[in-house]
Amino acid sequence: MSVLGKLGAPFVVPGPAGVAIRDRLRVSESDAAVLAEVGMVLGSLAAADLAERSRKGLAHDAASWAVRKRELTGRSSARWAGSITKATHDQWALARRGQAAHLAWLRGQIASIEARLARPLGAKADKRAGLARGYASRSEWHAKSRRLHTLKDRLAVVEADRAAGRVRVVRGGQRLANTRHHLEAAGLSEQAWRERWRAERMFMAADGESGKRFGNETIRVTDTGRLSVKLPAPLAHLANAPHGRYVLDAAVRFQHRGAEWLDRIAANRAVAYRIHHDTVRGRWYVTASWQRAAAPVLPLQAALARGWWGWT
Repeated sequence: MSVLGKLGAPFVVPGPAGVAIRDRLRVSESDAAVLAEVGMVLGSLAAADLAERSRKGLAHDAASWAVRKRELTGRSSARWAGSITKATHDQWALARRGQAAHLAWLRGQIASIEARLARPLGAKADKRAGLARGYASRSEWHAKSRRLHTLKDRLAVVEADRAAGRVRVVRGGQRLANTRHHLEAAGLSEQAWRERWRAERMFMAADGESGKRFGNETIRVTDTGRLSVKLPAPLAHLANAPHGRYVLDAAVRFQHRGAEWLDRIAANRAVAYRIHHDTVRGRWYVTASWQRAAAPVLPLQAALARGWWGWT
């Protein structure tokens, strides 16, 4: 039997730092057409901005960020430009973290295979001496030695990307992009795949702003559930409300944590919104999210003062 690991010291888990709730938008055909148009226009701007940010690599700084935002402002609006550039920054940073995790995984795999290749065939592991077990047969040893060379080649590529500040990002998702070459296995037609691909590459997300009306000037949901979107400059002709806004026919009703959301927008506190299209279900959704103030964490002794309970 393998030796069980030791349990760590108990600790109190802090509460959630944020909240996200979602509601379905029962949009009309005209609303859906406008939302799709807005999402595709902003999505194309987001794709171009991500490409520009990726080209900058490690040379990116606040000045180049300001240049990107200024160029996007003329093609959308100041607030949409801010949302797009921030989303680009977050996506690039996430790709860098994923790249670092991939590097660590490759190095771990290489070290593990090298340790086992160095052992005689069929050798047992010796945990006290820190020795790994050997491979069971000559054919397995040969296959793993070939895999070792493959992993080292991959490691060299990723290390070069890391040093140069290059990241590899697929807007819409790499898995969905690869599905394009295996439509029959995925049970999708080309038209269905293209609809899903366009939906995944849309961009309709705006961070909240405290002090602004209902906590968001770009995507606004009122206390009565009326949702309106600030249209980008190329689509200003689609506005059906003052100041270049489009008001949807659909009403928003957040059932989960609706009272908490209502308290926030009544006080004009920041609420971020994201509108997205689920092509599989044929539905539109709006997601509201906001941050919570950090609550003080009780000391462990205070948390256990009246006993404890748990489950498995």
